[in-house]
Amino acid sequence: MQIVYPVSLLVGLLLVSTLNAQSTAHAVVNYVPGINHSQSYTNLDAVIGSPSRVTPGEWGGPVDPFNAPYLNSQLLSMGTGGSLTMQLSEPIQNDPTHAFGFDFTVFGNSFFVITNGDYSGGGITDGTVYPASPSTTRVSISGDGALFFELTPSLAPSLNNFFPTDGQGRFDQPVDPSLKSSDFSNLDIVGIRRLYLGSGGGTSYDLGWARDPLGRPIADIDVNYIRIDVLNGRVEIDGISAVPEPSVLSLLSLSGILIAIGFNRKRSRGV
Repeated sequence: MQIVYPVSLLVGLLLVSTLNAQSTAHAVVNYVPGINHSQSYTNLDAVIGSPSRVTPGEWGGPVDPFNAPYLNSQLLSMGTGGSLTMQLSEPIQNDPTHAFGFDFTVFGNSFFVITNGDYSGGGITDGTVYPASPSTTRVSISGDGALFFELTPSLAPSLNNFFPTDGQGRFDQPVDPSLKSSDFSNLDIVGIRRLYLGSGGGTSYDLGWARDPLGRPIADIDVNYIRIDVLNGRVEIDGISAVPEPSVLSLLSLSGILIAIGFNRKRSRGV
């Protein structure tokens, strides 16, 4: 037993370090609702902290690719001409070693449409995502909150489409960007999660897409602010999550190893 307690304590410290290292929105610096936004969805606290894993209330339940967050306490809405600038809890940097090269992910309220009529847990989709016509958005980053650099529009996807949020997944792990709508055809929730490979979904971005006004790549900076502008249509934002550094992922792996070591020692002692 004397061996198990130190292992457990170390695992706890590793997990706390991991949680602290994950960067989310810490504050809303600027918000412009825009034209035709959802008027009751203007709660700035909705985008602060981790995206939703559960929708509370009588008609709520776990957030998954068929059941997006929908309460005005969970989503902040922007219409055409709208803008949202968020300050991050921890600075993030461009890191090509991140999964698929992505550095952060934005979560909204899209979901896969159920096409077999089973809404009790056995739903199957044809790959169609609601909203079917995503809005046109522009994403920019900044180190100081004053000078912003746009992510190349031809590379940066618009929000509120792929990939619907899965509250059971990891928000700091991007989905494979090569997946298309047709890849999800005839899949149930189990099949969707199999393609997600443990990810929590969302729309992911690479800081390496940032360019200065002359179209030149910018030097690596500590990114503390992310701005989303809606050029056309309407979007709802639930939250944002940075992809952790490889060292943080190593801590997760090490914590699992330590747990296994402690368990095996207990078994060998007959505890």
